[in-house]
Amino acid sequence: MKKRKIYITEFDKMRLEELIDVAAEFGDHARKDLEFLAGELDRAEIVPSKDIPADVVTMNSKIVLRDLDTAETMTYVLVFPRNANISAGTISILAPVGTAILGYAKGDTVEWSVPSGLRRLRIEEIVYQPEAAGDYHL
Repeated sequence: MKKRKIYITEFDKMRLEELIDVAAEFGDHARKDLEFLAGELDRAEIVPSKDIPADVVTMNSKIVLRDLDTAETMTYVLVFPRNANISAGTISILAPVGTAILGYAKGDTVEWSVPSGLRRLRIEEIVYQPEAAGDYHL
């Protein structure tokens, strides 16, 4: 599948690059999750927070995903690693699904390889996006 263009706010990019830099500073520079996130940031179109479309997944967005193989739906809030708690419905940006959905929009399908094959999720709904709500610095 050809990767679609993704959109990331200037504010999120700054915070995510800081996360990568801090991890590298503490010797975690060879981690695949950090490499994947850095790659996504490199290919993203960076936009001001006030200009991000309301249907795009940004940090702290609450989203509904549908597994295209099982039809199961799941609701998550995309957060920084320190706030992640899967049982509370928060998922880290460094989790494969977290990095995979960042910057994609409602209706988009994201795919990535997992040990058991290919995982395919569609973004069904953006329940809450901070920028759309005027919360520019969450």
